[in-house]
Amino acid sequence: MPGLTIGDTLPDLQVESTHGKIRLHDYVGDGWVILFSHPGDFTPVCTIELGLMAAYADKFAERGVKLLGLSCDDVPSHKDWIKDIEAYNNGHPVKYPIIADPRRELIKQLNMVDPEKDSEGNQTPSRALHIVGPDNKIRLSFLYPATTGRNMDEVVRVVDSLQMAAKHKVATPANWKQGEPVVISPSVSNEQAEEVFPQGYKTVDLPSGKDYLRFTNV
Repeated sequence: MPGLTIGDTLPDLQVESTHGKIRLHDYVGDGWVILFSHPGDFTPVCTIELGLMAAYADKFAERGVKLLGLSCDDVPSHKDWIKDIEAYNNGHPVKYPIIADPRRELIKQLNMVDPEKDSEGNQTPSRALHIVGPDNKIRLSFLYPATTGRNMDEVVRVVDSLQMAAKHKVATPANWKQGEPVVISPSVSNEQAEEVFPQGYKTVDLPSGKDYLRFTNV
């Protein structure tokens, strides 16, 4: 599928949004951005998801992450839709901008297209999410069909993982959560590990006799 994937640079597009015109690289600045798309305004799963994004906004802000939504309708429609979103999510305000893409051009450039077409044969946006780093690179992408809503706790978890890996020479194991041990990258020798992780680390004794599974806390 054409479009963005992990390691690609977010195109520096100028877009229309509920906060006016936005240039994407300016919006990213020196922080992190979650760019997420939705199949359409006034649709059930999208309404719930955007409401949850608003409810989780403080958690993302604590991590230096800004939110940026996208839906294939125009700005006036988005602004009317926000009233429904805020009414359903117990009043959490939608403070983040929502990009308008009524011509469905941006979803193609940003790899946010669902393989299914609508009743008129038009391409529809998938439930896609890109996490963009301070270098404007795509660090992680989720691509869900329009029928499946996202898990916001998982989005928070992977943000923590990406930021941890960007700061330290570590990786996060399966089901990892903030505060739990991480694994040391195989590229780090034991001698280097002793310098980089003065707090120490634990090597798991495996049948192979290889010492590649090393845990530490950072």
